[in-house]
Amino acid sequence: MQNLSLNHSQSLVATSILACDFSQLGAEIQRVTTAGSDWIHCDVMDGHFVNNISFGSAFVQAASCHTSLPLDIHLMIDHPDHYLDRFLPLSHSITSHVEAPHPVSHTLARVREAGRLAGLALNPETPLEQISPYIGKFDILLIMTVHPGFGGQAFIPKVLEKIRQAVQLRSQEGLSFHIEVDGGITPETAAVCRSAGANVFVAGTAIFKANDSSVAIREIRGEQ
Repeated sequence: MQNLSLNHSQSLVATSILACDFSQLGAEIQRVTTAGSDWIHCDVMDGHFVNNISFGSAFVQAASCHTSLPLDIHLMIDHPDHYLDRFLPLSHSITSHVEAPHPVSHTLARVREAGRLAGLALNPETPLEQISPYIGKFDILLIMTVHPGFGGQAFIPKVLEKIRQAVQLRSQEGLSFHIEVDGGITPETAAVCRSAGANVFVAGTAIFKANDSSVAIREIRGEQ
């Protein structure tokens, strides 16, 4: 297995390339890599699980050619288990949704068996209790802070309570999974998520559209 940190006290920024200029993909990825991103986040959408189509494995393969950073792949798709073989060779972590039709435990196990971090995602309206059958089977809990499908949405504050519940659950179970948040993440919303207990912050617009991406990344990470 590759060296996969589960130090949830470490604050990490996963820059979402969904917000970049696709016509300048290589330059955009190199820019945020140089600016200090910890991970590159890849939002894969199929037009079924979410009402949008983004990109697939060929695009992720192209992205991987422009950075040595870990690729954090978020499968917002139906039947993610059908597509794992296409994404596993490219990934550091693969996250699938508990709401999607697939054998969740089997999907998580396959990702871990490949030496990757296995993530499980929850939409804003999905209660934390939905992950109960999978406790101990994932390495990342991704809590969506917007409704998945489109970038640039406003952060949903009520999700903060779910983050707090996840921290409590992690402590009770003696586990060390990352708590990742995705959607409407800015330096300000990252700060409140960090206070609630999140440690991995997915941000796209706030980084790619910032006057200085390196400053934005440091602020989201909580360094300024």
